[in-house]
Amino acid sequence: MGQCVTKCKNPTSSLGSKSGEKDAGKSHGKKGGGGGGGTGGAHKEEVAKSSADVIFNGTKVSEVTVEGSTAPAVSADVRREHSAQDGEGLSLARIDELFSSYKDEHEDAILEEGMERFCNDLCVDPAEFRVLVLAWRFQAATMCKFTRREFVDGCKAIQADSIPGICSRFSVLLEESRGEESFKDLYRFTFQFGLDAEQGQRSLQRSIAIALWRLVFTLDTPPLLEHWLDFLSENPCGVRGISRDTWNMFLNFTQSIGQDLSNYSEDEAWPSLFDSFVEWETERRRREQSDASAETDCERPGS
Repeated sequence: MGQCVTKCKNPTSSLGSKSGEKDAGKSHGKKGGGGGGGTGGAHKEEVAKSSADVIFNGTKVSEVTVEGSTAPAVSADVRREHSAQDGEGLSLARIDELFSSYKDEHEDAILEEGMERFCNDLCVDPAEFRVLVLAWRFQAATMCKFTRREFVDGCKAIQADSIPGICSRFSVLLEESRGEESFKDLYRFTFQFGLDAEQGQRSLQRSIAIALWRLVFTLDTPPLLEHWLDFLSENPCGVRGISRDTWNMFLNFTQSIGQDLSNYSEDEAWPSLFDSFVEWETERRRREQSDASAETDCERPGS
């Protein structure tokens, strides 16, 4: 999104590489009155005494008895307001207006420039985790882009129809993303989100994958993550792209392999890249221990 989680053409300028829980923003119904009719003054007085105020879409209207049946008399303004809201009380008109304020002039979607303004208004850094989580809840298919359907359905999903409303939902969304199943879904979404759909990519560029791994693990960083990313960075020729299988299996890898790598077994069906990483990491630790021992020997008296 501008320089954001959605920017994919220049990975070094976004994502580091690529790329309240208040119910705010609910619309308020217009207050209007409903009236009843009768044929004579006595009948009107009887209706007035027997009818009771009820709530219809947040507006008081009077029930009117007509030939033994009861029905709310609703003003035209109230009916229009009701038709502009979904079942949860959000204003679809306000969501549409919000979308239109950022959409591209030539395409019915919010593109890079609009995304940057959107993030600025939300007071978020386009390259931060909150933007990724928002894209996940909007089920955005492409970086730097929200289609009208994605934006409208996303706002309905998070129950917000304004900038303050979206901001107030961030804490809830972040907490939700930490759930085991939710995070797994977010994690897998991130891979697809990072692909260049227009180019028909099926694997992530190495630099983009590194940036997205750092981003998606913002709240809960696996102990092995930085060593894994160092391994990828130091082996550019051997690691040109990250497949979907490698991406998905890495989450399982971080959850089942101990920090000391004691739980790793080559007999298990891990991607071959993981075998290479374990060899690289084992050798790195051996050298680190050797260097530490040499320094200790040099510090001993008489050495």
